[in-house]
Amino acid sequence: MQIFFFNICNRYHAVTDYYNMFDEKEIVSKILKGDFRAFERLVKQYEKLVFFVVNRLVYNQQDKEDICQDVFIKVHHSLPKFQFQSKLSTWVARIAYLTTVDHIKKSKQNQQADFPDDIDNYHFTAISPESELVKKDTTAYINLLIEQMPLQYRTVITLYHLNEFTCPEIEQITGIPEGTVKSHLFRARKLLKEKIEHDLKD
Repeated sequence: MQIFFFNICNRYHAVTDYYNMFDEKEIVSKILKGDFRAFERLVKQYEKLVFFVVNRLVYNQQDKEDICQDVFIKVHHSLPKFQFQSKLSTWVARIAYLTTVDHIKKSKQNQQADFPDDIDNYHFTAISPESELVKKDTTAYINLLIEQMPLQYRTVITLYHLNEFTCPEIEQITGIPEGTVKSHLFRARKLLKEKIEHDLKD
């Protein structure tokens, strides 16, 4: 399990040097002065982050595209209020998360599945035909299992393992207390581990 998450994260480490050259204060200053190219640079910098957050939390492709576009519109409109009290990436991720959650809450068909009353007693449902098809591909199977989890679990796993945010940063992004973030993370990983071990025995 740990190896899987480590390998996923490594796929995106190649862009680290590029990210390090990104001067947040300089870019924000230029955008606030009306430099559209600077905003294009910001979009390029964070489009993968926004997509990863949105992609993990919603399923419909058109919805994903609409939400991603909406996120950057909100980023542009809200940028004058950004005071650098957190990293710019954390602030952008928070807008992506809140925009996505707002979309999910408006969708009645997803509401019960994504916000269960008793999340601590969540368990995976019976195997579906789709899951049987992807079992031989470990990465695809784990991704499918994560997609089946409540939004809170999907969120912390995505932000912690894929985007490498810390638990305090995830609290800033989601508003979920750090202790609860750690609890969700522990519970989600435990469920995945137990489910995969059970299926491997079968």
